[in-house]
Amino acid sequence: MHIAILGTRGIPANYGGFETFAEELSSRLVRRGHRVTVYCRNPFPARTYLGVELVHLPTIRHKYLDTLAHSALSTLHLLVHRADVALYCNAANAVFTWMPRVVGIPVALNVDGIERRRKKWNRLARAWYRLSERMATIFPTQAISDAEKIAEYYLETYGKQTVCISYGAPIGKVETGSILPVLGLDAGRYFLYVTRFEPENNPLLVREAFEDLARTTEPRRPVDAGVPSDAEGPAGPVGAIENLETDVKLALIGDAPYSQEYIRRVRDTSNPRVVIPGAIYGDGYHELQSHCLAYVHATEVGGTHPALIEAMGRGCLVLYLNTPENAEVAGGVGIPFESGELAVKMEEVLRMSAEERAEWGAKAMGRVKERYSWDAVTKAYEDLFVELTK
Repeated sequence: MHIAILGTRGIPANYGGFETFAEELSSRLVRRGHRVTVYCRNPFPARTYLGVELVHLPTIRHKYLDTLAHSALSTLHLLVHRADVALYCNAANAVFTWMPRVVGIPVALNVDGIERRRKKWNRLARAWYRLSERMATIFPTQAISDAEKIAEYYLETYGKQTVCISYGAPIGKVETGSILPVLGLDAGRYFLYVTRFEPENNPLLVREAFEDLARTTEPRRPVDAGVPSDAEGPAGPVGAIENLETDVKLALIGDAPYSQEYIRRVRDTSNPRVVIPGAIYGDGYHELQSHCLAYVHATEVGGTHPALIEAMGRGCLVLYLNTPENAEVAGGVGIPFESGELAVKMEEVLRMSAEERAEWGAKAMGRVKERYSWDAVTKAYEDLFVELTK
């Protein structure tokens, strides 16, 4: 088949979840013998990448117009340079999905999460996403959800049955760690969070929780006279918090194109134990996940977040904000937290033995092996495309 993928920033992946998804899926489909075209906004010097054909088209670099402008041009290009099946990403693009169908191209639409709940959108944008949800149940040949909770939402809200296909993730730690000394990090001595710096992803909450913990240099329980300062009691080793203050760090990795004021707030810290280098992709990203003390995942909105399952696949002990979608992915192999208790959960991690943390990581990796293999995800999409083109 000739498969076209529209609605992302394109590949190589250097932005977020949909871009990682497009790269992993398209390259695997090529290896299975298909021809794949990915429409791109980001410039790349070659016309192909990992065997995938790249079509670069202009866009309007604006928070509210970027996706729609590029998807409109991509759709017009697709109508002239036809594929056997088209996959659109992002429910906001539902408005375009009827057009390929008119000329006989079946269309699948990955709706992602419930985008209208993101804090970055104004009232008009939220209304557009609400309308797009409805269009996603009418215009494409098949709507796809990436989490059972999103599938339940579309069924309960619109009476629409979606095909549920999750994201995938690589499995196993990478041995290299060349990025760590560049950032001033030591293996196993830093909390990690990788995300777009947007309000609903809560990087500010994570930074402030870590700093609350880092400021606590006294024991969190009374110490009776005559009890040695390093004695253990019901709350664990008294010295754990002092240990955090001396060498454990927080690495906040990410950026965003249209959230400059919020990013300024996230970066507004003088704590030398908070490392905020910007976005990191490729080998450096994989190394950071492979060698962290624990991975923090604090997103409020969305379905299956690639960074979460990737951290699990690397064998990280995962702390996750307790939303239904995050809990579905973690499946009991991570530690949930509510928005006001992250510092307490971080302290719990510090009080664990290395063996306990490794046990959590092994369970997380096992869940990814069982449920989130990229090869299984690719096979599910391939089967769907075959069905749509019959």
